[in-house]
Amino acid sequence: MSSSAEERVLSLIIPVYYNAESLRDVAKAVAWLEAALAQRKLGLEAIFVDDGSGDDSLAELLKIKNARPATKIIKFTRNFGAVQAVRAGMRHATGDVVAYMAADLQDPIEQVVAMVDAWLAGGRYVISVRRSRADPLLTRIAARIYYRLIRMLVAPDFPRKGYDFRLMDRAIAKQHEAIPAYVNPIIFEFYLGFKPTVLEYDRRERVHGKSRWSFRKRLNLMLDTILGFSVRPLRMFSAIGVLTAAASVCYGIFLVIATLLHGGDMPGFATIATLISFFFSLVLLMLGIIGEYIWRIFDRVTQRPESVIEETYF
Repeated sequence: MSSSAEERVLSLIIPVYYNAESLRDVAKAVAWLEAALAQRKLGLEAIFVDDGSGDDSLAELLKIKNARPATKIIKFTRNFGAVQAVRAGMRHATGDVVAYMAADLQDPIEQVVAMVDAWLAGGRYVISVRRSRADPLLTRIAARIYYRLIRMLVAPDFPRKGYDFRLMDRAIAKQHEAIPAYVNPIIFEFYLGFKPTVLEYDRRERVHGKSRWSFRKRLNLMLDTILGFSVRPLRMFSAIGVLTAAASVCYGIFLVIATLLHGGDMPGFATIATLISFFFSLVLLMLGIIGEYIWRIFDRVTQRPESVIEETYF
């Protein structure tokens, strides 16, 4: 693709999952964005990925394509997840720069323009960090715990409030072709070492529908993030094992000395039984963590498809 300003294109990837109610507003937002980009001599490649929606999302997407024939639509056979939807969109993106936006419109479309301006100013990787978020209390608490764990176990300099809204040039987007399905792409991009240009914005309250981001999906993402980029869980349990072994030796010496000095049986069966149960639980937890690492190795070796496309509308 030519590097002239007139021919540069932004590829905007929009995963869709039960978003039929919001897609009309999304179409208006895309039209507004296209006009704003035209003022900057940029084109727009809009790529929608239907992640196995069970509502009328595909029908609404086809209406968008009828009104704007250049729109690209990718339909999955079933729900594979937002991460896989974004990566499928990246594989079909042809623009000089790639951005991601959720179809619930909690992330304002104006922020895409702000990120584009930062890219035009020389930023290769532009992230929008949430200054505030109009989400339920439990969601905010879970997010705070999650990002604290990320900073503690994976990336100490990761933004405290996290981010999903981001824009990257083509060179960074191409790196996604090499990573397996279970790797969190946001952490992967951060891991690459490109210094991000950081912008802030206020996340809006959801207007249409309800969040499909369940606790199970959040938990899976947390495990994938921590176990996909850090060996610290294994080292933490190794350290616990060393401390436990040292404590056991000290306790054994204490029992021997106490028996020699005082004779007879030493009380403490309940304490010993409790300690045995506790440390067996630690062993099982450790085996579970090892199993998670082994599963990721197995998943990479078998090379199963991370997503399956049923149909494309280009």
